[in-house]
Amino acid sequence: FFITLASNRLRLHSARKRSIVFSRSPSLPNMLNATMLRPLLSRQTAGRISRCSASAKQYSRRNIHIEKKIEALGIELPTAPLPKANYNIVCIPPGENTMYVSGHLPIKADGELITGALGPDNGGLTVEEGYDAARHVGLNLIATLKKQLGDLDRVEQIVKVFGIVNSHTDFKHQHLVMDGCSDLIMEIFDKPVGYHARSAIGTNTLPLNVPVEIEMIVKVKPE
Repeated sequence: FFITLASNRLRLHSARKRSIVFSRSPSLPNMLNATMLRPLLSRQTAGRISRCSASAKQYSRRNIHIEKKIEALGIELPTAPLPKANYNIVCIPPGENTMYVSGHLPIKADGELITGALGPDNGGLTVEEGYDAARHVGLNLIATLKKQLGDLDRVEQIVKVFGIVNSHTDFKHQHLVMDGCSDLIMEIFDKPVGYHARSAIGTNTLPLNVPVEIEMIVKVKPE
């Protein structure tokens, strides 16, 4: 009888010591898991802790700060586009963290493709219309990033944006057209992530008669 009583007291004392250590530990949230507490907790309680721990780990892998910002800005991303010919929409060379994004076109959320050449003096699109088209290209680019990365917070830096503007010969404001895409990128990612190098050139024609085509280079964070 006395041996049993002493044994029970020893177990109780040991459990109390473990409880004190847990309560005083500054790293308690990191220490608590079902394996450590299983001797002290019921199976049901240990299971709940295990499920909460797994849920927290899964949440920690995915941030949604940029996506929340997009929602707060009232911006609607279109469906990520597919390639129009025999090429990949993005390419990340093995062992690198740089994503090369193929040229994107101005496709609206309803699937309509914006067409035309810039040059109001020749019956073409105005700078404002070109700017709007470039913004739609930017939306498609960001939709592709979201689809490919799964999480826009994985964008570490928008490195370079390259735009080609379908222009009449006397149109000289390709840089202002390209601001439609650049301004959108800065709205969403801000400095320093969204602040990028850029080139804008004019050409006498583009595929499908679109007013602007844009590609970009993006540095991404590991998963």
